[in-house]
Amino acid sequence: MTKNQLSIPLQTMDQFRFFCLGGGNEVGRSSHIIQFKGKTVMLDAGVHPAFQGMASLPFYDEFDLGTVDVLLISHFHLDHAASLPYVMQKTNFKGRVFMTHPTKAIYRWLLNDFVRVTAIDDDSNQLYSDKDLKDSFDRIETIDFHSTIEIDGIRFTAYQAGHVLGAAMFFIEIAGIKVLFTGDFSREEDRHLSVAEVPPVRPDVLITESTFGTATHEPREEKEKKLTTMIHSTLANGGRVLMPVFALGRAQELLLILDEYWSQHQDLENIKVYYASDLARKCLAVYQTYINMMNENIRKKFRDTNKNPFQFQYIKNIKNLSKFDDFQPSVVVASPGMLQNGVSRALLEKWAPDPRNTLIMTEILLEPTEIPSQQNPDVLIPRRMTVEEISFAAHVDYEQNSKFIELVNPKTIVLVHGESNPMGRLKSALLSKYSKYKNTPDEVKVYNPRNCEDLLVEFKGIKIAKAMGTITEDVNKVLKQDVKSAKSEINGVLVQKNFDLSLLKIQDLREYTGLTTTMIKQRQTLRSHATSSLVHYHLLQMFGYLDILIDDAEEYEVKIMDSVLLNMDKRGIVTVEWGSGVINDTIADSVIAIVLTAESSPLSVKLTSKSCNHSHSRTSEEKQEIREPEKTASPANNHEPGKVSELNEPNEPNKPNESPAISIKEEKNHVEEAVPDLASPSSPKPDASEDKVKLMVEIQEKYSSASRVQNLRTLLRSHFGDALKFEIDEGEEDWKVVIGKMEATIKLTDWTVESTSNVLKNRIQSIVRRGMTLVAPFSQPRKL
Repeated sequence: MTKNQLSIPLQTMDQFRFFCLGGGNEVGRSSHIIQFKGKTVMLDAGVHPAFQGMASLPFYDEFDLGTVDVLLISHFHLDHAASLPYVMQKTNFKGRVFMTHPTKAIYRWLLNDFVRVTAIDDDSNQLYSDKDLKDSFDRIETIDFHSTIEIDGIRFTAYQAGHVLGAAMFFIEIAGIKVLFTGDFSREEDRHLSVAEVPPVRPDVLITESTFGTATHEPREEKEKKLTTMIHSTLANGGRVLMPVFALGRAQELLLILDEYWSQHQDLENIKVYYASDLARKCLAVYQTYINMMNENIRKKFRDTNKNPFQFQYIKNIKNLSKFDDFQPSVVVASPGMLQNGVSRALLEKWAPDPRNTLIMTEILLEPTEIPSQQNPDVLIPRRMTVEEISFAAHVDYEQNSKFIELVNPKTIVLVHGESNPMGRLKSALLSKYSKYKNTPDEVKVYNPRNCEDLLVEFKGIKIAKAMGTITEDVNKVLKQDVKSAKSEINGVLVQKNFDLSLLKIQDLREYTGLTTTMIKQRQTLRSHATSSLVHYHLLQMFGYLDILIDDAEEYEVKIMDSVLLNMDKRGIVTVEWGSGVINDTIADSVIAIVLTAESSPLSVKLTSKSCNHSHSRTSEEKQEIREPEKTASPANNHEPGKVSELNEPNEPNKPNESPAISIKEEKNHVEEAVPDLASPSSPKPDASEDKVKLMVEIQEKYSSASRVQNLRTLLRSHFGDALKFEIDEGEEDWKVVIGKMEATIKLTDWTVESTSNVLKNRIQSIVRRGMTLVAPFSQPRKL
C-alpha cells in the first residue's frame, strides 16, 4: 500500500476543542470533552469524593451531552466512573459507552456499594437508583487492549495504563488528528500490573494526569522493604498493624506483598493477616479471572505453580468484626481508605490509644493527635499509636511523567487531574524543559485549563489518500520518475469513508471498499416517418461507422459509437438506449435529433425526389398556391376538414438508394396527391425549369404545417413516455396532457399552454418551445 500525502490550507473547521467538565485544577469528578470536525468524545464521568449529591457531579449543565458520540471510561475508580449511570439515565446523552472487560466487571460491584452507602448517608442526595445502574450497565460495551474500534469517523484504541486492573489509556483519532488520553497511569511495574504502554504512533495532543506535580516517588523495592520491616517490628513488639485502603486497586497489591512476605518468614506463620472489606472479597474473583491481563511475573507464577496468585495462603477475610479474634498481634487491611467510617474507623478508635500499634497510611496521610469517637463525637480518643505514610499510589511522579511525555513526543500537552499548585509547578517544569524549541516548528505547548474553560488549538489540515489495489502500480511509476522532467497524472476514484480517503481504480471498488458500481440505463422511444434506410444514411453521415446488428424487413438495429443502441421496427417506432454518462448522453442527443429531423431535412427531400415522365401545366394562381400553401384552399378538396397531415409509411422498408413513393394529406381542404415514381432511367428528362418547380412543390409539402405539427407531437410523446397519460384529440384544435390529477391544454392556434399547475405548465411550455425550434420553426418556411 502506498500513501500519497497532500497538504491543504488551514480551514476554520480545523480547530481542536478541549472542554473540562471536571478534574481541571482539581483531583476528582474527572470528565473531559474533546471535539473536532463535528465529532465529540467524552472522557470519564466521575464524582468528587469531597462532596455529596449533585454537588459532587462534574459541570454537566455547561455542555450539551446529547451531542456526545462516544464516552470512554479509563478505569473503575469513583472519581472517574461513578457518575456514568447519571449521565446515561438522567441526561439527554445518546452516545455509546466503552470500557475494558475487567473495568466493567468491577464497576458493577463498586457502584452497587456506592449506591448503598450514599442511600445510608442521605437518601435525598442519591444521584441514581439500583434500577438506573442496572439499566445503564446493559448498554455499556467493552473493548480489548490493543483493539481498535471505529464509530462514525472516530477511531480509538485501548492501551494498558498500569494504574489498576483494566485501567486503559485511549488513543483517539478524528480526521487525522491524534489524541492520547492517559487517565490515571503508572510507569512503575508492580507485583501484578504492567507499566503504562507507549503507543507506536505520535499523538498531536496528549491529555495527561498531574497528580503529583513535580514530586518524586521512592523506588518500589524500597517502599516494600520499608513496609514489611515496619510491620515485622510492630508484630515483634506485640502490637497490631492497621492499613486503611480503598477496597479496590492498591489493596490487592498490598495483599500480594503480605502473602509473599509471610511465605518467606516462618516466624510469622502464627500471626494472622486479615482483609476486612466485603467489596474487596466480591471483586477478588475478578482478579482471579483476569490473570491474563496482568504482567509477565504474575502470569509466570501462575504457569509455574498452577495456582492462582490471588488465592491467598496466609490472608483471611473478616466478614464481621464481632467474630474478629483481637487477642493477639495481627495485621488488618481494611476499607475505607479515608477512615471516615466502617471497619477501618472502628479499628482506629480501638487501637489508637495503644503505643505498640501502628497505623500505615498507603493512600493519604492523616495524623490528628486526638480522634473523636464515631459513636459520641464529644469524646476524644487519644492517639498514641505510631502513624507512618508509605505511598503505594499508582500514579506517575515527575520523573516518570516527564520521561513518558518525552517518549510520546506530543505537539500539545493538556494537564488534568491535579491540584492547582502541583499542576502549576509541573507546567512550569515542562515549559522550561522544552523552551529551546520555542518559536520553532517543534515548539511544545502546555495548557492547564480550569473547569468550564474552553481550550481551542488550531491544527493544519492534512488529507492523506491511501492508494490501494492496482493503482499502486501507477503510483510507483510516478514516484520513480523525475518530477522536473515530466508531468505525470494518476487517474482513479477517490473514495471517502468518514474521514478516510482511498484512491483506487474503479474495478477495485468492490474488493477494497465493498462498494458496487451501477450503470444507469436510459431509454427514449419515439416515432419516425422516415424509412430505416434514410435514418441509416443520416447516421452514417454523422458518425462515419455503424455496427449493424439487424437489418431486415421487420427490424433495423444498429450500435453507434459502441455506446448508443438504436432499434427501429417496421411501424416506425424508434427506441434509443444508452448507458448514462456525459459522452453517451451527448451521442444519444445527436442520434435522437437525427431521427426526428431525418424525414424533413432538405437532403432527405433530394434523396427521395424523382423526375416524373409528364409535364405539369399550372396557372399563375396555382403557382401562387405553391408559394403560399397555407393561405390558399384548393377548390378540388373532397376530404374532411380539420385533419392534420401525416406522412404515411410505405408497405416495404426502403434502402437509402431507393426512392419511396410519398403520400401527403394536406390539412384543411388540401387535396391528397400521390407523387408517382418517375425516376426510372428510361423516362425522358424534363427541362430544368420543370425540375425546379417540382422540387419546390415537394419541399413545400415536406415542410408543411402538418408535417411540423406531427413532428412536434412525436417530440412531446417521447418526453412524457408510456407511463404518462397523454391525451390528444385529433378532431379538436387543442391538445391535452393529463398526468394524474394534473391537466394541461396546448392551444394549437398560438402554441400557448394553460394549466392550474405552474410546474406542469412551465415544463410543457419549455418542451413546446424547444420542439418548435428543433422540428423547423413555424414562422419561417424553408426556401430552396
